[in-house]
Amino acid sequence: MQIPTDAEIRALHREYAPGVDAFEIVFEHCQLVCSIASQFFAALDVDTDLVRAGALLHDIGVYRLGSSAYVRHGVLGHELLASLGFPVEICRFASCHTGVGITRDDVVRQALPIPVDDYLPRTPEEELVLYADKFHSKRTPPVFMSGDTYAADVARFGPDKVLRFAALRSTYGDPELSALSATTGYAVI
Repeated sequence: MQIPTDAEIRALHREYAPGVDAFEIVFEHCQLVCSIASQFFAALDVDTDLVRAGALLHDIGVYRLGSSAYVRHGVLGHELLASLGFPVEICRFASCHTGVGITRDDVVRQALPIPVDDYLPRTPEEELVLYADKFHSKRTPPVFMSGDTYAADVARFGPDKVLRFAALRSTYGDPELSALSATTGYAVI
C-alpha cells in the first residue's frame, strides 16, 4: 500500500476545503492530532507512517458537510477518500474516529444520519488516531482537552462511552499537552 506524503495530503486539504479559513482550522487540527499520536509511537508497535497519514486525513470529510449533521463527517471523508482511489486502510481513519467509536446500536438508537454500521477502529493505528483526536477540539477558539475534560464530555453519550474512554486512557495514558499549548497558544481545558 502506498501511503500519501504530507505534501500530497496538504494538497488534498487545499483542494477540498471550501475556503482558506476552513483549510486552516481543519488542517491544523489534523496536524495537532498527528503530533499527539506521535507521542505514543515509542511505546507501541504501529505503522507510524500509516498513523501519520491517518491523522492528517481523518477529518477531510468536514469540508463536505455543508448543513449536514457533524456526525456525518467521518462517512463523508471515507467516501471522498475512496472516490479518490485510496485503499480502505486509509479511508477507515475518516469513518472510524468519531467519539470513542460509533456502534450499529448507536446509529439505530440515536437515529444518527449515517448508514447503519459499526464505525469502530479495527487496527492499532485506527485506535491511536481515534484516541489522539479526543485531545484537541476545533471549537472557537480551539482548545486542547485534558483526559478528565473529555471523559466528562463523552458522558453525555452514555456510560458505555465513559467506560470505553477509560479503557483507552488505561491503555495509552494521557498525552503531554502543555508544549503544544505553549506553541499554539490554545488553552488546555
